[in-house]
Amino acid sequence: MLSREENDLLTRTDAGTAAGKYFRRFWLPVLLPTEVPTPDCPPVRVRLLGEDLLAFRDTKGRVGLIDEFCAHRRASLFWGRNEECGLRCVYHGWKFDVNGTCVDMPNEPPEYGFGNKLRTTAYPTREYGGLIWAYMGPPEHEPELPKLEWARVADNQRYISKRFQETNYLQAIEGGIDSSHSNFLHASLDAFRVTDSYVEKVKNSGTLRAKYHLLDKAPRFTVKKTDYGVVIGVRRNAEEDRYYWRLTQFLLPSHTMIPYEKGLAIHGHCWVPRDDQTCWVWTISWNPEAPLSEEEWKTIRDETFVHAQVDPATFRPVRNKANQYLLDREKQRTANMTGIHGFASQDQAIQESMGPVVDRTRERLGTSDTAIIAARRLLLQEIRELGEGREPYTASHGDVYWVRSASLLLKRDVEFDEGARELTKAEV
Repeated sequence: MLSREENDLLTRTDAGTAAGKYFRRFWLPVLLPTEVPTPDCPPVRVRLLGEDLLAFRDTKGRVGLIDEFCAHRRASLFWGRNEECGLRCVYHGWKFDVNGTCVDMPNEPPEYGFGNKLRTTAYPTREYGGLIWAYMGPPEHEPELPKLEWARVADNQRYISKRFQETNYLQAIEGGIDSSHSNFLHASLDAFRVTDSYVEKVKNSGTLRAKYHLLDKAPRFTVKKTDYGVVIGVRRNAEEDRYYWRLTQFLLPSHTMIPYEKGLAIHGHCWVPRDDQTCWVWTISWNPEAPLSEEEWKTIRDETFVHAQVDPATFRPVRNKANQYLLDREKQRTANMTGIHGFASQDQAIQESMGPVVDRTRERLGTSDTAIIAARRLLLQEIRELGEGREPYTASHGDVYWVRSASLLLKRDVEFDEGARELTKAEV
C-alpha cells in the first residue's frame, strides 16, 4: 500500500512533475516508422508525457518532433504543409524545421529581423531498432540509447506492435511483472481446475511453462536489484529435487521482459506515459537466432498471446472498453477464465477495470506482490534521487540493457541468478 503522496509522485508524469522529469531523462519510443513513411508525408499527432506534439519527416528524411501548436497564434500545425525541409502553418505561413527553428515568416517585413530568431519546442529523435525514439529532457543530459537485444536484431527477426491503453503507465507495468496472475487471468478452465485431461496433456508437452507453470498456483518470489532495474525470480515446485524458475526483468524506466525458454521467441513490453490517465503499450517479439517462424507469426496474427489487433489510425485495440473487449460469456463458462480472447486483451481489460489511476492507498498486498512492491520502491528512489540532483545511472549506461529473461529448471540449492547467469546474457 502506498501513501497518497507516493501514489501521486509515481503516477503524475506531465511536464514539471518529478516523475515527468525522470521519464524525460530517457529515450522513449514514440512512433513506428510507418507512421511517417516518406519525406514530406503528412504530419501525425503525438501525445507524450502530457504534451501535444507533432511528428513529421522532412524533405531530407529527418524526423522532427515539435510542439503541435504554432508559436505565432497557437493554431494546430497538424493542418500544415510539409514541404522543403519544414512544416508550414497554413494560418499565416510561418514555417518550422525539425529543430524547431522558424525558418520563414512571410507575413512579417524582413527589416524587422524576426527571421531565424524564433523557436518552438522541439525534441531530438533517433531511428533505432525498428522504432522512432525521442528524448525530451535537458540537452546537456542526453543519454545513450538502450542496448536492448530486440533493437539490434535484423528486421525479419522481430515484430513490434503499438496500442493505446486507457490507464496510467504504472498499473500496466505492474501487470507486466505480476507472474502469479497468469495462473488465473490467462488460464483455461482445464488448467485452472487441473483436470486429469490437462495433467495428461502437459506431461507430453515440450515446454517447461506447460509442464510446471499452471500446476503451482502459489509461487514464491525473490527480487534482486540490478544495474538496469530489478530481476524477479518466481519459483514453482517441479520435480522432487528441482524448482521451476521464471525470471522477469523490469528495466528502467518502463521496459519489461516475459520469461523466455531457449529455442522460442522472446517477448517484452515498453510502457510509455501518454498522459496521467493513458499510456502507449509497445510490444516486441523477437528471435535472436533466426527469422521469426511461421508458428511465431501465427501466434502474432491470431492474437493468442501478447499482441492485439488495433485500428491502424488510432492504435485503439479492436477489443476495447467500449465493446467490453468482445467478452463471450459462453466461452467464459466453458473454455477460459475471462471469456476474452488473447492475453493482451485480457491484461488490458483487467487493468482498465481498475480505473485510469489506481488508488493504491486502498490496496491490501500479499507475498505474491513482492515484485510490484520492489518496482515501486525502486521508481520512488530513482525519482527522488533525481530531485536531489543525482542523474539516473541506467540512462547513461546503455550496455546494462544487454540482457534476456529466462525460464529453467534448477536444483533446489542453486540460487536462481547464478544458475541462469549464461541464459540471461544477450548474444546478438
